[in-house]
Amino acid sequence: MIGRLAGTLLEKNPPQILVDVHGVGYELDVPMSTFFGLPATGQPVILHTHLAIREDGHFLYGFATLQERAAFRQLLKVSGIGARTALALLSGLSVADLAQAVALQEAGRLVKVPGIGKKTAERLLLELRDKLDPALSPAQGVALAAAPGALTPSDAKSDILNALLALGYNEREALGAIKGLDEAIDVSTGIRQALKHLSKL
Repeated sequence: MIGRLAGTLLEKNPPQILVDVHGVGYELDVPMSTFFGLPATGQPVILHTHLAIREDGHFLYGFATLQERAAFRQLLKVSGIGARTALALLSGLSVADLAQAVALQEAGRLVKVPGIGKKTAERLLLELRDKLDPALSPAQGVALAAAPGALTPSDAKSDILNALLALGYNEREALGAIKGLDEAIDVSTGIRQALKHLSKL
């Protein structure tokens, strides 16, 4: 099991990144909560990881904090929740927000995440009860470096759109969310603003 990677961040194509560790490039999918805190490409990065081995391949997931990884693993134990949905949940809600929603049994906060219907939300609330600590703080864990550098406007909007599509939003929702974004916005800020807009729909 690969539990932690420390290397150089080579590429950021949300939600996937590429990390060089002593000449070996590891592809990882990360939630947007982790993506927002990534350093610029070419900078060192440390991530906690989860390796999933399936019939169709080996898949590696990266997390900024141990709390994010623990929440991801708890989500995978819920019937009907796969890695993509778990990443979408952690992209739309912080670990603390997710824990709070479970503690307060607030299904409404979960159904705003793509792929989560009312029945799935209710199942999540039931199966995660007492398994997530509402006092969890996203600040606990591995500290990442400064915010990523901006890409060119066209590249940034394209990456933001691709990230939203990868998280399960349909093309109409994704295009609507990026429509009002500033042309000079960087990817991390753009994704954050787009997710905020989508959470209000």
